[in-house]
Amino acid sequence: MNGAAPALDPTEPVSSASAEGPLVPAELHPRVTRMVQAHHDFIWRLLRRLGVASADTDDATQRVFMIAARRVADIAVGSERSFLFGTALRVAPETIRSAQRQAPLDEEALERRDSSPGPEELTAQSRARAVLEEILTAMPLELRTVLVLFELEQLTKTEVAELLELPVGTAVSRLRRAREDFRARLSRRNARLGRRQDDVSA
Repeated sequence: MNGAAPALDPTEPVSSASAEGPLVPAELHPRVTRMVQAHHDFIWRLLRRLGVASADTDDATQRVFMIAARRVADIAVGSERSFLFGTALRVAPETIRSAQRQAPLDEEALERRDSSPGPEELTAQSRARAVLEEILTAMPLELRTVLVLFELEQLTKTEVAELLELPVGTAVSRLRRAREDFRARLSRRNARLGRRQDDVSA
């Protein structure tokens, strides 16, 4: 995962063919352009870290801003990031479910893929990223989201609470549960791989 997201062309006209809403008026496009320029990379990284596959992240990002373009008249000034964030939280699971329907993968095959790194995963950094993605994807969305925002996006607890529309105390409690969940999943994963290695060497 990285923040070098491919740029979204904010000047590309929004199609009116989608059932999600009508064509946004031309006079509102400058505001959408500013939203893209200010928040595109954040939304791209967020979708990726919420479990959207790399091959689908560009399309999902495009969809978030298409929805914002159609709803731009309803977005309060100063609330653009919150709107985009909430939209991304809905788009991410929809994108993941769509990809799963198109390319189903049985659990045994998934375990073989996750536990058998190929040559491209030989470096410690790339392997660490793969493990992080694997664990984040398995976490409940509400815990995954708060962990991504605080630990990876480096937002403050107050900013996280504002984005999630939660009291700061609730956000802090959720972050604590997210950290515990992450550590527990990592421990179980390491134990499972350790048992497999023991079986191979026996």
